Amino acid sequence: MADLVETAINAGNFNTLVKAVQAVGLTEVLKSPGSLTIFAPTDDAFAKLPEGTLDALLQDIPKLKKIVTYHVASGDVRSDDLVQIDEAETFEGSILAIESDHGAIKVNDAHVVQTDILADNGVIHVIDAVLIPAMVAGGTSS
Repeated sequence: MADLVETAINAGNFNTLVKAVQAVGLTEVLKSPGSLTIFAPTDDAFAKLPEGTLDALLQDIPKLKKIVTYHVASGDVRSDDLVQIDEAETFEGSILAIESDHGAIKVNDAHVVQTDILADNGVIHVIDAVLIPAMVAGGTSS
């Protein structure tokens, strides 16, 4: 099996996420042994951001790194686990709210549209929106 980065590249709909991961220097972390869970926004999810947001983030690596690491949690958290938990701590340090209702799973305000894309060092869940940590959304960049 491929690692998380190779799996995301091979899927073909995470090009923007992969570009962001590379820009902030997280490629090696996401290729390393261990178990990680990525809540991965599709290219379409990134396209929903206000015009110019992505370009601005690519120029502000510390802010982009906070956003990218906000999509990564430790451990191999599969869909069976997601329906049993109500939060997950991210690499960024904040907590994601996990909500499950009759088989539909939400992470913060994003809907999980596909679960359990397995890689040899973790799992990817596809989400339909980019998650923004409160600290970044509020404009604080510390």
